[in-house]
Amino acid sequence: MKVRHTLLTAFGGLMLLGSLQAQAESTLRIGLGADPDMLDPHLARTYYGRFVFAAMCDRLVDVDENLKVVPGLATDWKWSEDGKTLTMNLRQGVTFQDGETFDADAVKFNIDRALTLPGSLRKSEISSIESVEVASPSQVIFHLKTADAALLSQLTDRAGAMLAPKAAAKPDFATHPVCSGPYQFVSRVQQDRIVLKRFENYWNKAAYHFDKVVFLPIPDDSVRLANLRSGDLDLTEGIAASDVKTVEADSKLALAKTTGLGYQGITFNIANGKVDPANPFAKDARVREAFSLAIDRDALNQVAFEGVYTPANQAFSPVSPYHVKLPIAPRDVEKARALLAAAGVKTPVNVTLLVTNNPTSQQVGQVIQAMVSEAGFNVNLQMSEFASLLDRQQRGDYQLSLSGWSGRPDPDGSIFSFINSKGTLNDGRYSNPQVDSWLTEARQTNDQATRQALYDKVVKQLQTDVPIAYLYFEPRIFGMNKKLQGFKAWPDGLVRLAGVKMAP
Repeated sequence: MKVRHTLLTAFGGLMLLGSLQAQAESTLRIGLGADPDMLDPHLARTYYGRFVFAAMCDRLVDVDENLKVVPGLATDWKWSEDGKTLTMNLRQGVTFQDGETFDADAVKFNIDRALTLPGSLRKSEISSIESVEVASPSQVIFHLKTADAALLSQLTDRAGAMLAPKAAAKPDFATHPVCSGPYQFVSRVQQDRIVLKRFENYWNKAAYHFDKVVFLPIPDDSVRLANLRSGDLDLTEGIAASDVKTVEADSKLALAKTTGLGYQGITFNIANGKVDPANPFAKDARVREAFSLAIDRDALNQVAFEGVYTPANQAFSPVSPYHVKLPIAPRDVEKARALLAAAGVKTPVNVTLLVTNNPTSQQVGQVIQAMVSEAGFNVNLQMSEFASLLDRQQRGDYQLSLSGWSGRPDPDGSIFSFINSKGTLNDGRYSNPQVDSWLTEARQTNDQATRQALYDKVVKQLQTDVPIAYLYFEPRIFGMNKKLQGFKAWPDGLVRLAGVKMAP
């Protein structure tokens, strides 16, 4: 018996030690509004996936909280006088999470992959790149077809994310992603969680204070808030406007918010996939304009967002220096009906609108449904999980889709891929050669006044063509445990974990 008691005591001691070690392991739990799509920066398109990539994949360059481009894996850079050559010096002593060395060859591999991988959504973002030259292990030179004022900004996001070449060459990369960021991939359960752990050989490891980061997709805003209040989440994006006062009144919670770069709108399927020949939105821009005119954006903001959001008529947020000062057309049901009549469309017009299956999007969809019915549109709302909605939108399996974009610091990143005829995110297949020309010209100059004039033309033309009915700009509102220190809300909406820690 004495021997058995000694063994049990030793076993109990081991259990206690294991328990103490588990308690000592620090974990940050982050709530997301939806499950990200595939974890491959070249193929992904969701806002929520960008949270994971920000923790897992360093980019060549980054932005600061004022949206200025700052060093990342590239320590400095310079442009040639004609703007067609970009030379970057790379950070040395960096390794990928599988032990591969980060160098100029790795940069060349990543850019070539982004440009040539079938289905890559980064192609149009960096299409100005003609070739990548490895000048030395620590220096890379981008040779451009034409000057591209937006390129640096594009490289602050997924197009500039550096993936481990050997891992990225494998067909299962999206299920086993390997990058060079502060946290490395551990596991994923679809619709449940994504688990990352701290990369022990990260070049700037001391700036990161959590052993694990767990991303938890919870589509319902109220459920996400309940998890935050109960302590099951430490940080969550997307606090609903109606819940802001609740968070502010809770002594255990804190709020972080800023005006965002992103917009929400309705994308019309004009020519993507097997478009129904009877689809009135594809036949005549006046039908799309009529639908847009039937929506009261101010009322939508008040009903769905308690006036916290900002009505929109373009892709450029008011925080962007390229925001076009163009009055938002007031709701005009009579004009909408007249446009339908002029287009030869008989009412009611039966249409289906894809909507993400969360309460906020459903409410927005229902408000729109009621508003446009007065102009003669009979809208059927079709609910879908977010990644599935984007997949259907990309394939052209839709008529109308309520979706948006999280925005980019450079205006090109918020419009080119969606509006240019060859844009990889142009899910409606809108095409206007004149708009293409203006967008391309805006890419090729660094002069802000020239670019602003060109974007003015684009925005005004889109008021007539209406490939997207822009609805509102989204603020970035985060709720967090009051003990969480060092977190800031940035206009691009990403969670940056450097310096973030939990107070005792």
